[in-house]
Amino acid sequence: MRHFGHIAPEVRQRLFHQEPCAFTADSPARLLSAALGATLYSPATRPRLADDIVRQACNGVVSMVLCLEDSIDDADVEPGEKNLVRQFADLAARPGAEPPLLFIRVRTPEQIPDLVRRLGPAVRLLSGFVLPKFTEERGIPFLEALTAAENSSGRRLFAMPVLESPELLYRESRVETLEGISRAVGKYRDRVLALRLGVTDFCSSYGLRRAPDMTAYDVQIVASVIADVVNMLGRADGTGFTVTGPVWEYFRVSERMFKPQLRQSPFLEVQAVSLREKLIEHAMDGLLREISLDQANGLLGKTCIHPSHVLPVHALSVVSHEEFSDAQDILRPERGGGGVLRSAYTNKMNEVKPHRAWAERTLLRAEVFGVANEDVGFVELLAAGIPG
Repeated sequence: MRHFGHIAPEVRQRLFHQEPCAFTADSPARLLSAALGATLYSPATRPRLADDIVRQACNGVVSMVLCLEDSIDDADVEPGEKNLVRQFADLAARPGAEPPLLFIRVRTPEQIPDLVRRLGPAVRLLSGFVLPKFTEERGIPFLEALTAAENSSGRRLFAMPVLESPELLYRESRVETLEGISRAVGKYRDRVLALRLGVTDFCSSYGLRRAPDMTAYDVQIVASVIADVVNMLGRADGTGFTVTGPVWEYFRVSERMFKPQLRQSPFLEVQAVSLREKLIEHAMDGLLREISLDQANGLLGKTCIHPSHVLPVHALSVVSHEEFSDAQDILRPERGGGGVLRSAYTNKMNEVKPHRAWAERTLLRAEVFGVANEDVGFVELLAAGIPG
């Protein structure tokens, strides 16, 4: 699989200075954690789930979570498990099927070894499990169960803990909770692919819900948690993890309080005015702003609950030609001693030592999402990725 692999090769060649790399579920964890992109959630109870998975893969989805937790009723857990086993068997029997990275969101640690056993040979399609309401106390049993299931099946399985518990939100317990989470995921570092933020649960603790005109960063109590999570768990010194962006809940807006947040000029320049109107109609201007703020705050990838959210996440994850040029200049071997240099675009200062970690992360993102050609922006990437 590869990002933008669903568009024609000649179109990719026109868009990209460096095309996204190909990868598989067996690629190195460092590459996969950066490549998750827009992780699409789907209830595990969907009767044609295997068909849905194949269709989404053909539309550019590279990671999916099949949910047995909050997205389904308590009474549907057992039927959901049975459906998952059937759908995985169906998918495994399809010749040539190339599904995305597949994860199962469970409710209890006991579900992990049970599902791995019941999946049988189809477990080869499973990349891991999403662990809900993760704290040190609740999370360790999940991680122990995952390790045991991996050993029994012989299949490499990753964990993606969801940080969403009230203890993490409340000021009086936040630091202690983060320290515990850090100990837990540090102990199982090789198993933890990424940390996911459960912002909807954070908001529910205070009876809040952000409007489509607002981003998670406009809700100050949520923004403070994101900042502290990145501060303690997203560091670039080798101790950090990939932290993914929160879910965007909207896909159509009936009424607006504020003006749309998309400038007209980038769309006028490439004759894509109708695309701008469509994005605004479907609340995508707010989503695009939140994705930009995710990246500015150290997050990579995003939880998605609607297929229309996938392409914007991927389009804004592509590295611009200017970013790529700066990162390459900073990491040149002859710059190892540090110093300051003017960017090749002659519009900024690149300071070698302080910008090194940014440059390394940028080149990793460039590997998995590609580098846009010099005259290509996010509008062209969005337009090219929309099915005709």
